[in-house]
Amino acid sequence: MKIVCIGGGPAGLYFALLMKQQDPANDITVVERNKPYDTFGWGVVFSDATMDNMREWDPETAGEIQESFNHWDDIELLFKGRTIRSGGHGFVGIGRKKLLNILQARCERLGVNLVFETEVTSDADYADADLIIASDGINSRIRTQHADVFKPDIVTRPNRYIWLGTKKLYDAFTFDFVRTEHGWFQAHIYKFDESTTTFIVECTEATWLAHGLDKADQDASVAFCEQLFAENLQGEKLLTNSRHLRGSAWLNFQRVACEQWWLQNPHGSHLVLMGDAVHTAHFAIGSGTKLAIEDAIELTRQFKQHGNDPSQIAEVLNTYQALRRVETLRLQNAAWNAMEWFEVCGQRYCDQLPPDQFMYSMLTRSQRISHENLRLRDANWLGGYERWFAEQAGMHLSTDAQVPPPMFTPYTVRSVTLKNRIVVSPMAQYSAVDGLVGDYHLVHLGARAMGGAGLVFAEMTCVSAQGRITPGCPGLYAPEHTKAFRRIADWIHRHTDAKFAIQIGHAGAKASTRVAWEGIDQPLESGNWPIISASEQQYLEGVSQTSKAMTRADMDHVTAEFVAATLAAAEAGADWLELHCAHGYLLSSFISPLTNQRTDEYGGSLENRLRYPLEVFAAVRAAWPNPLPMSVRISAHDWVEGGITPEDAVLIAKAFKAAGADMIDCSSGQVSKKEQPVYGRMFQTPFADRVRQEAGIPTIAVGAISEADHANSILAAGRADLCAVARPHLANPAWTLTEAAKIGYTLIDWPKQYRSGKTQMEANFAREKAMGQ
Repeated sequence: MKIVCIGGGPAGLYFALLMKQQDPANDITVVERNKPYDTFGWGVVFSDATMDNMREWDPETAGEIQESFNHWDDIELLFKGRTIRSGGHGFVGIGRKKLLNILQARCERLGVNLVFETEVTSDADYADADLIIASDGINSRIRTQHADVFKPDIVTRPNRYIWLGTKKLYDAFTFDFVRTEHGWFQAHIYKFDESTTTFIVECTEATWLAHGLDKADQDASVAFCEQLFAENLQGEKLLTNSRHLRGSAWLNFQRVACEQWWLQNPHGSHLVLMGDAVHTAHFAIGSGTKLAIEDAIELTRQFKQHGNDPSQIAEVLNTYQALRRVETLRLQNAAWNAMEWFEVCGQRYCDQLPPDQFMYSMLTRSQRISHENLRLRDANWLGGYERWFAEQAGMHLSTDAQVPPPMFTPYTVRSVTLKNRIVVSPMAQYSAVDGLVGDYHLVHLGARAMGGAGLVFAEMTCVSAQGRITPGCPGLYAPEHTKAFRRIADWIHRHTDAKFAIQIGHAGAKASTRVAWEGIDQPLESGNWPIISASEQQYLEGVSQTSKAMTRADMDHVTAEFVAATLAAAEAGADWLELHCAHGYLLSSFISPLTNQRTDEYGGSLENRLRYPLEVFAAVRAAWPNPLPMSVRISAHDWVEGGITPEDAVLIAKAFKAAGADMIDCSSGQVSKKEQPVYGRMFQTPFADRVRQEAGIPTIAVGAISEADHANSILAAGRADLCAVARPHLANPAWTLTEAAKIGYTLIDWPKQYRSGKTQMEANFAREKAMGQ
C-alpha cells in the first residue's frame, strides 16, 4: 500500500513508523515543511496510559522516549502566598523537538521516506497514493480544501496565552496564579528535559488589553511576564522560540472538531485527517499529543485487523472514525471543561475560594477526576482536605477521628442546622385529593426522612386550587391542608433528625392538566379551571388551555395567596420554605422573556420582569419566621434562544439575594417545549457553581446527581453548598445511607429499628470492594 503523510508532527510520524513496522512492504512517505530535525515549540505532555500504549505497539520507540522524558506525579499550586502539592497524577513531559527527532530517526531506520522543506497545498499532489494522512496541524490546508466534506467546527476561545520556556527546573507540574491591578494571570509550568521547562502564561482578553499587551512586541511581552512571575523565577529568564511569528506571540486557542474524518478524493485516493487537523484539545489537560499518538495507534490497529489491501481502506476508515470519535469527544469535553475553568477562574474562583478549596477545584476542573479518584491518587492530601472542609463546617475532630466526606458535614442556615448536605428534591407525586396530602405522603416523605438525608422537601405545594398543576397536586389553601402537613412534619421531627421543607408555588399556564401517568402536560379531559400567567400563552401550542394575562388585581390576589400559604407552612411546622420561580410556572412566566410579553412595568427588561416575583418574595419573606431559611428555585437556563441564560441567572440570583433569599436552588428548563437541553451527569451543576461564585449566594445543585462521588465532588469544589437528589431517592428512599456504606463512611447514624441492617450492608459493600481489587 502506498501511503503519504502530509505533516511530520507526532501523528504522521508515529503512524508512518507503525505501519512500516507492521508491513515493511508498505511504501510510506512523510512530507514536512520544516528542515530535517528542526521544529518549534517547547515541551509536550501526555499520560502514563499513552506511554503504556506506545510500549505495546513499538517498544523500541517507547524505550527511547522513556530515556528522554521527564516523569512526575505531583501537581503544585502557588496561590495567595500558599504552596499546595498533591501527588499521584502521572504525567510524562518531553521536548517537542526531542520527541519528533526520536520519531524521525525511528522512521528512517524502518525505511520510511522523509521529505523535508516541502509545502503541500493539495492532496491532489499525491494522486497515486492509496492512503493520504492529513496530519498538517490545526491550520490544515487539506482540511480547508475539503471543508465541505469534513465540516470542521472551529471555535476561537477568548483567553490569550503565550508559550514560553525557562531554564529554571521544577519537580512538579506547577500552576502559579498572580493577581494584578487589572486581573489574574496564570502560568502552566512543567519541566520537559534535564535543562528546560515549559512556561505558558495565560490571561483573559480584558486583562491582556488593560496591560497594553496587544501593543507589546515579543521582547516586551517576555519582559512583562518575567516581572510578573519574578518571585517564582528567582532570577531566571523566560525564553521564546516563536521568532517565526510576526508581531505579538500571544495567541488564542482554537478548538477544532470535524463532523467527518475521511473521504475518497477524485483521484481515488483515500484521505483521512489525523491529530490537530481533525481535533484539538486545550493545553489545560495536555491531551493534544496524546490524541495524535492514539489516533495513529487506532488506525494501525484497524489495518492490522482488516489487512493492508487497498480494497479494505474504506471499511478501515469507517471503523476508525467511529471508534476514535467517541474517545476524542470524551477527551475534548474534558479539555473544554478544563479550558473554561481557566477562562473564568479570575472572575469566578480566584478571589472567592480559599487556597485549599481552590486547589481542589483546579484538580477536578475537567470533571474526569472525581472525589474518590483523588483518593486513589493521593489519599493523604484528600484526607487532609476533607479534615479542612469539615472544620470549615464547624466540626471539631480529634486527630484519630474518622473524617466525614463533604456530603456528611453539617450545614447551617439561619437557625437551622442540617445534619448533612443531601436534600431530597421536591418531586411531584400527583396523589393528593383536593389539595389534601394523606397517608401516601406520610409514608413517602417519612421513608425518605428515615433514609439519611439532611433535608426532605415535599413536592411543589400550591397556594390555591386554581394554582395546582393537576387535580392530584397538594395545596396549602385550606385549614385541613395545614393540619395534614402538620401530621407529616410532626412525624418526621419525632422519628428522625431530618429537617422538613415545603416548596410553595402556582402553576400558572401549566395548571389544569392531567397527572403524569395519564398524559403529562395534557389538559384535563373535563373539569378544567381557568388559568392565568404573566401573558396570554399556551404551554403546548395548539393543545394547552390559553392562559389569561394577569391584571394588577390578579397579582394582589395571588400575592395574598402566597402569604396565606406561607403562614400555613409555618403553622404546619416546616423548617424551611422555598419559593418556586422556575419551570414555566406562574412566577417563572414573569421572569422568562419567552413567556412574558407584557408592555407594562412588569414586562420588557429583566429588572421589570423580576418586579412581580420580587414583590411576592418580599411578602412571603415578611410572613415567614425570620429565624427560618428561605430559598428560591430558578430556571437558570431556558435552553431556548432568546430565553434566560446562565448570565441572566446570576442577575436573577443577585436580585433575590438583595431581597433576603438565603439560597438559590438552581434548576433549568421546562419553560418552553422548544428547549434543547444538553443532558449528562451533573449537567445542571455548572449553573449552581456560577451563581454561587458570581452572585455570592449559597446554592443547591440539582440534576443527574446519582452517587456519593458526584455529591462529594460538587461540595468539595465549592460548586454548591447542598446537593438535591431526585430520582435516585424514588428508587431508594435510603439512598443517603446506602451511599455512605458504599464509600465506607460508617459514622452515619441509622434509625434504631434498622441498625442491624447497617453492619450487614457495610460488610457487603466492603466485600464487593475487596473482590473488585
